[in-house]
Formats: sequence, C-alpha cells, structure tokens
Amino acid sequence: MEQPDLVANTVIDNPRALTDKINLIRDAGPSKFQVIADFDATLTKYRVNGLRGQTSHGLLQQGNADYDAKRQALYDHYHPMEISPVIPIEEKTKLMEEWWSKTHDLLIEGGLTYDAIKKSVANSSIAFREGVTELFGFLEKLEIPVLIFSAGLADVIEEVLRQNLHRTFKNVKIVSNRMVFDDDGRLVSFKGKLIHVLNKNEHALDMAAPLHDQLGADIGEEEEGNAYVKQRTNVLLLGDHLGDLRMSDGLSYETRICIGFLNDNIEKSLESYRKEFDLVYINDAPMRGALELVSQLFSTEAS
Repeated sequence: MEQPDLVANTVIDNPRALTDKINLIRDAGPSKFQVIADFDATLTKYRVNGLRGQTSHGLLQQGNADYDAKRQALYDHYHPMEISPVIPIEEKTKLMEEWWSKTHDLLIEGGLTYDAIKKSVANSSIAFREGVTELFGFLEKLEIPVLIFSAGLADVIEEVLRQNLHRTFKNVKIVSNRMVFDDDGRLVSFKGKLIHVLNKNEHALDMAAPLHDQLGADIGEEEEGNAYVKQRTNVLLLGDHLGDLRMSDGLSYETRICIGFLNDNIEKSLESYRKEFDLVYINDAPMRGALELVSQLFSTEAS
C-alpha cells in the first residue's frame, strides 16, 4: 500500500544523472560509502498526528518555566535573523554563535537535569519516519557509518533514539553539542566547540568532543574513527533544507547522492529543491525510498 504513495511523492529532476551516480557508488562498493543525515524533519517526521512535530531542541523543558520562556525569547529574536536572505553569512555566523552560546548558558543557569531530558522526550510529539530503523539496520550489517549532524543537543537526540527506536546501532554517530553532567545529573558545561546551524558539516568532526565516552571510547579511538569516515568518499546525504547540502563540506567526496525531504511550502520550494537534490520526497514521505536506494546500491553484499 505504501509504494504507490511513495512513487507519487517522489521527484527526480535528472534520472540519468542519478543512475550514473548509483552505478559509480555501486562499483566502488560499501567500503567507500557513508551516510550523512540531518536529524529534525529529516530522520524525524515533519508532522505527527496531523500537527507540526517538535524538534529535538524545541521539545526540551528545563523544569523551570522562567528559563523556558527566556529560551523562547531568544528563539523569537534570533530565528528571523537565521532565515533572513539579506544578512551576510559572516555576520549571520556571529549571530548564530551568539544565539547558541546564550541558549547553552540558560540551560546551565536554569539547572537542566538529565531526568528533565528523559521526561521531555517521553512527553514530546516527535517520531521517526517509517523505515529509519530498517535503514540503520541495513547499513549496520554492511558496516556503513551513519553520521547524524545536528546543531541541537547530542544528549537529547540520543534519548530520542533510545526511547523511539528501542535499540542502538554501532554504526550511528551523532555530531552535535554534547553536555557534561555532574554526579547529581545536573548540567554543568558543554564539551568541545560550539556546533550551530551554519557549521554542522564534516569539519565539525574535528570540532566535536569525543562521543559516547560512557561506552568507553577515548580520544584516540575517536580520532581514528574520524579518519575512517573521511576515507569514505562516496556519500548519501539526507536533509530537509538547502543548507543541509553543506553538511558534506570538509569531505573530499567523489560521488554524492543528495535526498531532500520537502515537507512544507511545496509549490514555492519544489523548483529549487529539484535542481539541488538528486531526489526529492514531498509531503512528509517515509524513509523507505532511501532504504530502497541503498538496497539497490549494495544488494549483492546484503544478500
């Protein structure tokens, strides 16, 4: 029943160019391949039960109404600047650094706890697209890394994964802002350099603090892992904004297939999306199209 809907919501501007890329990536094999994905409204649904779903940042409630209101006020002030087409990129970058720094300071000052994160996720309206679990599992079997780049909060994203997918994937790595909690589970600082909406790309691999250190990974292992993914020069990129195309900046890729999820303002945006992305899914389509693509790429190895 899903297949006709998926086909009806698929737009490919240049099928021949996409076929050529598929052939190049298939010939190179899975050892040269990696997936780079945005999180909010890409791996997750844009709408949940007919309403706009929450983002990983937007779902967070500190358990302190005053600080939640202060963070909302920052959003109301800076978000118009983020989407403004007239602010030069250098100025906008400084503004985004300012916004993210202030927001992180409020999370610390407001006494955010890990228990509040777990409760926020449990009470949130956030859900993954159908097919995400199967996609991650297929890639895990082939030892193909998935890098989730986010300007949000790694700890929140991990909790969303934990509560919604109910399993972990050893091939999935989150490159985002990571928190440091004290023995009482209270946020005290952030690790590494700030990752915001304008610098979430493969350069952030070198900026991010060691991830998953609760599992015993050390800095040496992390640096080795970063070098490992940078050697994988064929890329499947998943995003929902044209700006997500920059997520592969910093990687000298050979062949890149870009899938865009156009969730809103379809008539206004489709022309630009179809020119920039190799393949566009509209109307909050499931992830099954991406799963079919990677199955097509590496069907022999998966069998």
